[in-house]
Amino acid sequence: MKSYAKITAQGAYVPEKVMTNEDFEEIVETSDEWIQQRTGMKERRIAAEDEYSSDMSYKAVLDLQEKYDVDLSDVDMVINATLTPDHKTPSVASYVQARLGLEHAGAFDVNAACAGFTYALNLANGLISSGQNKKILVISSEVLSKITDYTDRTTCILFGDGAGAFLVEYTEDDPSFIASTFGSDGAKAPNLYCTEHNQTMFGEDLENPGKIVQNGRGVYKWAVGKVPKIIEETLAKTDYTTDDLAWFVPHSANARMDESICERAGLDKEKLLMSLEYFGNTSSATIPLAIDLAMQRGQMKKGDLTLLVGFGGGLAYSSTLIKWDL
Repeated sequence: MKSYAKITAQGAYVPEKVMTNEDFEEIVETSDEWIQQRTGMKERRIAAEDEYSSDMSYKAVLDLQEKYDVDLSDVDMVINATLTPDHKTPSVASYVQARLGLEHAGAFDVNAACAGFTYALNLANGLISSGQNKKILVISSEVLSKITDYTDRTTCILFGDGAGAFLVEYTEDDPSFIASTFGSDGAKAPNLYCTEHNQTMFGEDLENPGKIVQNGRGVYKWAVGKVPKIIEETLAKTDYTTDDLAWFVPHSANARMDESICERAGLDKEKLLMSLEYFGNTSSATIPLAIDLAMQRGQMKKGDLTLLVGFGGGLAYSSTLIKWDL
């Protein structure tokens, strides 16, 4: 008997502290108008000093559990996407596994930067479809505020903190997952990176090691050129076209960029779901946060054909076409 995977619950969490565009006017040379025109962002959430990725992951799972009243005692794997783990080791997933008391569950992290959530979802689908696992928590959590250089006006306005979680379970005949892609363009890695060392492999000496360094123009150009091709490649594996999509959920890095991607891909902008307006760029967490917002607003319905595309540092990318059934 063939195994399939189905998304059965979702949840999210964002910290209480709000950082507005006006707050940035006090620390760097910028303005609310400038930020909104170029990014579409108004606010972002900032983790407390003693709040870390594992804390937010755990709270996102609690939200999932409360919304859908699901039993998590038989979860057999925890996958956590993050580029901001509490420590190099143990994994954030291991902390979450312990806090949930999942004694018989495996746990590991995925670091594919902003593509991390779609990478993790596709891994969960593969593990369940192969018969290896039956019930997997797929989580994304980022505390980007802890690696943001607040003296760099070009990047500090972008990033926020947040977490999202999906429950993916075994099903015999009603799968959520239809088609997917993975990829990376490592030659363009210098466009987006974070290092703990003073000197990078690209030959630079950093004044603030451990902070995000980004060539925004380079990432923008790559994404606008590459993501429409990813959309085409994913749909080509099916009988669907962009007209069949109910929703397109890309990584919420920049509203202008995502709108340009829609134009190039021939996608109606009304199908675009983003989370950046009030949460900023939360890297791997932008996609589950966008879906959580859409669910709160009553936008997403059972049976909606939905395409998720994550892309970012690496420069890595991943897509998954799903049938939404919540």
